[in-house]
Amino acid sequence: MELYSPSTIKEIRDRHNFKLSKSLGQNFITDRNVLEQIIEGADIGPEDLVIEIGPGIGVLTAEAAERAARVVAVEIDEKLIPILKETLGGFDNVRILNRDILKTDLKEIIREEAEGGTFTGDVRIIGNLPYYITTPIIMKLLEEAVPAASITIMMQKEVADRIRSGPGTKSYGAISVGVQYYCDVNKVASVPRDVFIPQPKVDSTVLNLVPLKEKRIQAADEKVFFSCVKAAFAQRRKTLLNSLSSAGGMEKDTVRRILENAGIDPGRRAETLTMEEFGRLADEVVNEKAERDI
Repeated sequence: MELYSPSTIKEIRDRHNFKLSKSLGQNFITDRNVLEQIIEGADIGPEDLVIEIGPGIGVLTAEAAERAARVVAVEIDEKLIPILKETLGGFDNVRILNRDILKTDLKEIIREEAEGGTFTGDVRIIGNLPYYITTPIIMKLLEEAVPAASITIMMQKEVADRIRSGPGTKSYGAISVGVQYYCDVNKVASVPRDVFIPQPKVDSTVLNLVPLKEKRIQAADEKVFFSCVKAAFAQRRKTLLNSLSSAGGMEKDTVRRILENAGIDPGRRAETLTMEEFGRLADEVVNEKAERDI
């Protein structure tokens, strides 16, 4: 059965009286080439554990199950569970969980699978993410340090462009710094909107994120680092002096001193700063707070 076939998808939906949910961002892939690109991009090996976010009716799940030792599919929509049990019934290496990925302890799932001896290779995360919660899902995976060798996910093209952007570009922002702080980012494929049912209003991109063994920079305090990044981009059209003093809650004279100590011109804007410069800025904020506490 070709699960990606529009006629198959329609037949399954009709038989189960399943209605697609706009609120859950459900869009099913109908192009085998896209499926193969995701699977190849994820570099799934025969000993690996694959965790799939939002399997839908199991189109990508089935492809992963043919290559991996074990697949755990996490689906929030309980109405899709009986469909998944049907479409994936021929696989004995698939575990289906009806859970909200944002409330799921993936480390615990990985421990359970490891203790059960279901895989001996790497952990690979894959998924076609709902557009409205793409960023929270990605940051959850990275901030919680889920031990994955790679995260290969499809998302809205605009979000992917922001994640991949570097300093000096319009797309460069807090999400660019946040993701690149934790991992290398590689583009796997461009996906046009017409290969989905229903057809979304935007095109998609598949990215492969490879978590770094060591963070890209060594910030003195990660919370301060990300607070500085968020404050700097909160009003990106303003100079750093103005954006940090308003969003960061510090006096302008203090902000000016911090920026100058970090070797950064107070008249620059957030989109011009490199990762290393944000690191220096954050470390100077930590130093400033330490001096005040003395």
